[in-house]
Amino acid sequence: MAEALGWPVPEDRAEAVARFDAAVREHRFTISVVFPVVGATMLLASAELPVPPWLAFNPALVLFGTLVMRLPLVAGVAPLLDRRATAALLALTAYSYAIEYVGVTTGWPYGAFTYGVDLGPMILGEVPLGLPVFFFPLVLNAYLLVLLLLGERADATPLRLLATLATVLLIDLVLDPGAVGLGFWTYEVEQFYGVPWSNYRGWLLSGTVAVVLFDLGFDRAGLRRRLAECEFMLDDLVSFVLLWGTVNAVYANWLPVALAGLLGAGLLWTDRFDFDLSETRLGSVVLR
Repeated sequence: MAEALGWPVPEDRAEAVARFDAAVREHRFTISVVFPVVGATMLLASAELPVPPWLAFNPALVLFGTLVMRLPLVAGVAPLLDRRATAALLALTAYSYAIEYVGVTTGWPYGAFTYGVDLGPMILGEVPLGLPVFFFPLVLNAYLLVLLLLGERADATPLRLLATLATVLLIDLVLDPGAVGLGFWTYEVEQFYGVPWSNYRGWLLSGTVAVVLFDLGFDRAGLRRRLAECEFMLDDLVSFVLLWGTVNAVYANWLPVALAGLLGAGLLWTDRFDFDLSETRLGSVVLR
């Protein structure tokens, strides 16, 4: 099929990885900047403007946009998916579905909440099937950012895990207020921009499980190697800052905006985002 379309089949895994890396690198600006800006615009329009019902929070578009923004992370991590890493991801998938089901049906550990937006197919009518697509990258991005910021100090396990967990909580302090503003979900108790503090206690639990599983499952030396090879590997976090920073700014959630800025400052500190726009596919067209 691929050959019939003029796409030569990779001869081995190394060639497939190289092609994937090259494709993400070529479309880097489109993936990490254009998609989150367009995504924020569409989400805000869905929440605040009289758009056609079929377009408002269209779950297929939401999932597609999210998957595209995840491509840099997927490209970076894919070569490291051995048996141990795959087992960790499967265990985390089962855990995330289970804890989300308990959370929706009982209110523990996040606080009582309900979904207000269709996020696609639901498991048992309660939990979005695409939950891992939304959840896993938040934790893995935090883990990778900590590896870069701490350098050799990240070899100390307690410091690495605590710093990653703190970063995960920081990410959720940006995400949840924006999601509540859009109406993705609502809580019975509203304390921090519509989010109860119990939600963050719940994230301490879920985040700890996720961070430990990632730490046990992935080869840290391999992650460092891929971070060195793939300057785009944290672009998914760039997308996150742009999208949710914009959403929070529109709803005047100024503390979450400031926290998004803090994440952005951490990304800039890694000095990985000074890329030549003319080398990207979009830049070659615009700057021709």
